[in-house]
Amino acid sequence: MLIPYPGSPLQAAVRLAENGPHDQYVIYERKGSWWYAGGVRASLVVDREHVTLDHRDERIRTPWQGDPLPTVRTLLAQLPEQEWRVYGWAAFELSYALQGETEYLDEAPLIHLVLPRSEVRLAPDGAELQCTDEADAAAIGAVLAADCSPAGIEHAPLDVDLAEPPGESYQEAVKRAVGAINDGDLQKVILSRAVPVETELDLPATYLAGRMANSPARSFLLKLGDIEATGFSPETVVEVAANGRVSTQPLAGTRALTGDDAADAARRADLLTDPKEIYEHAISVQVAWDEMVATCTEGSVRAEEFMTVKERGSVQHLASRVSGQLPHDDRGPWPALAAVFPAVTASGVPKSAAYRTIRELEQGPRGLYSGAVLTVGSDGFLDAALTLRTVFRSQGRTWLRAGAGIVGQSLPEREFEETCEKLRSVSRTLVARRTESGQE
Repeated sequence: MLIPYPGSPLQAAVRLAENGPHDQYVIYERKGSWWYAGGVRASLVVDREHVTLDHRDERIRTPWQGDPLPTVRTLLAQLPEQEWRVYGWAAFELSYALQGETEYLDEAPLIHLVLPRSEVRLAPDGAELQCTDEADAAAIGAVLAADCSPAGIEHAPLDVDLAEPPGESYQEAVKRAVGAINDGDLQKVILSRAVPVETELDLPATYLAGRMANSPARSFLLKLGDIEATGFSPETVVEVAANGRVSTQPLAGTRALTGDDAADAARRADLLTDPKEIYEHAISVQVAWDEMVATCTEGSVRAEEFMTVKERGSVQHLASRVSGQLPHDDRGPWPALAAVFPAVTASGVPKSAAYRTIRELEQGPRGLYSGAVLTVGSDGFLDAALTLRTVFRSQGRTWLRAGAGIVGQSLPEREFEETCEKLRSVSRTLVARRTESGQE
């Protein structure tokens, strides 16, 4: 039964984040609908040694070797619920686990998934509720029925300094990466940099403002464990339908969008003819193709799109889509995630050499940045958004992060400016938390 509610699905999702009954939640937008997954009925966490499933009063802690994802699949299959959908995230460093490079892992979680107490699908024609607790259902119904816009919509945006902190040199790192590429160590690497946000943010209001100003492939707002994040993903890492149909959407090659039609058209034409951008995109698509061929049934892989242009907020990208069919076996969607994670457009070519370069030239682990926010179902469905264009908050810190694809023709000044273009797509819609007096 559909429950009507005032406002848009986006506004309703933000109301649930601000006023809902759960202190942990994941909000995930996919193809015109929003899902609110609130509370924790069960949780699954992967670290560098174990996969731990907590459900009610029972804990199962299983060591993994080689690849943690088969153990994840096995433990989720032990949930007593016949039909379920879990929500959560995977850190970039999961890639090291998938490569067997556990010596580079610290104590931080690699995957955090939850089976929610309450699940709400918000579509333009109404809301569908699934709750395990009547009190939760009543509270959610009251929040949805409230005829009010989230307060954050009227907040003034912040100005964030995108310059580098003292002692860091992104452009110097780009020069070193170009040298390694020209020496034949690798073909491409995505180097990123973090920018601190000193003002305390209202993340639900930031999500509302950011989503209204962006056109993402996916968007999300989460508060799970010790991390909060909201983001506007330009691409998916992988999409798997219940019937095993799988696709991945690499985006590589970037130009700014200014709102001036003539200037943006000129940048679009430049993007489509720039040899550096075309090369960067083409080698990324080749990797995605090879990963899909290794995972899908023979002859099923094809390019549904190649080098189209997608607009994502304040930037435009070259985009392609590669699809295929997974084998009909009991492994579910997990081999597809293992094959393409992390996205080639957020790591490099070849991936193993890119990981090494990232460790050498970036400042510390990436964590959730360039990993994935994802949802997985008992029916074999999986949808994973690449965690870019995101603001993060954890352990008293708030920050943005963005990267650029480095190839042999890269110019450090241009790659630095590309990170600024991507950072601005989020920084321009950050919203400060209001104090009791109403001041920001």
